[in-house]
This record gives sequence, structure tokens and C-alpha cells, in this order.
Amino acid sequence: MSAIFELAAKSVLEQDADLALEQVKKHLDSGENPMLLMEQGFIPGINKVGELFSAGKLFLPELMMAADVMSQASEQLMAALPPGSKSENSDIIITAATVKGDIHDIGKGIGIAMFRANGFTVYDMGRDRANEDIIDDAVKHNSNFIATSALLTTTLGEQKQLEEMLKKAGLKGKIKTMVAGAPVTPRWASRIGADIYAENAHEGVVGIKKAMAAA
Repeated sequence: MSAIFELAAKSVLEQDADLALEQVKKHLDSGENPMLLMEQGFIPGINKVGELFSAGKLFLPELMMAADVMSQASEQLMAALPPGSKSENSDIIITAATVKGDIHDIGKGIGIAMFRANGFTVYDMGRDRANEDIIDDAVKHNSNFIATSALLTTTLGEQKQLEEMLKKAGLKGKIKTMVAGAPVTPRWASRIGADIYAENAHEGVVGIKKAMAAA
């Protein structure tokens, strides 16, 4: 079985969808738990992709292709799960959105692909979403985190307003926040009181895991 895990990880690193789906078929044909391949093969692979991207050894197009391979594999594995089965991290719930006034969502899409690849449950609200709607969705789904992306300097204020609205509603701390986007900096995240700053999708995954471990 270890050979299948290694090839699964390799398929994500090399952005090879055919190789990935071949390993999925072999694993499912063996009768093993579908999540075993996800947790010991594909997740280590996508995490390595994230590390290489963070180190500047992998670039955005390759990251997007790797995320797509991961998405195809996870879709088939999830479909094969027995009713009621859960992944190890499925109890970590994230509401994700691009803030109001901003229609860019490539970065958010990559982030969500990485979150789901690590077994997190993600509710994608799309782009240009009002803070009121984002908070309502997080409350509705009992989300642990709200992750917002802002790609324009003119929309950064929406992330600040979100923090203020959570405080006013008595939800600050109960729902943790992650901020990301090209103009977003660690200083900005600290200034507005966000819980996690994510320079990229990999850092987002690491930040969420650290926050959950500290809870």
C-alpha cells in the first residue's frame, strides 16, 4: 500500500491527474478506507506543494494545477465514503469569501482547494460578499473560521469592518478570522485584530491547524 501512497503524493507534486486517478482506482479496488489514501497520500503531497510554493520553488500556475489534481482525486474518494463517514479534519468548518467590492477570486479558490484537500469543511460564499452575509453564513454553519480575501486596497476596509461587526455581535473569538490577499500584510492583520494572516494557501492551512491546536 505504501507504493500507492507515494504515487498519490507524486501525482499532486507533478500535477498528473491521470496518475492520481489511477491510484484512487487501485485503492478503492483494494477495499481500503478511501480516507486512508487521502490522509497518507494526497494530503502530504498537497502540503509539499504548498511548502515549495512558499519557498518560491513552485509557481502559481503549477499550484493551481496541483490543486485541480487534488480536487479531482478528493471528489472520487469522498464519493466512495460510506454514509456518515468523516475525514480527520472535517469538524473544522470555514466560511470563505472575497469581500464586498472585490470580484477577484483566484486566490480564494486556491485557498479553498487547499483547505478541502486537508479535510476541512468549507462553505464558499463566492466574491463581492457583504460582511453581514458572511457572518450570517458562519453562524448558520457554526463555522470555526471566517476567511476573507481582499485583492484591492480599496476593499481592505471591509476586513476591518468585519472584525468590528463580530465584536459588536459578541462573536469575536468564538469565530476566528483569517485575512489574505495581495495588499494584506501581517501588520494589517494585527492592526485590525484578525486571528490569522495568510500570505498564501499553505500558510492558511498551517494557521488554521495551529489555531485549532491552541483552542
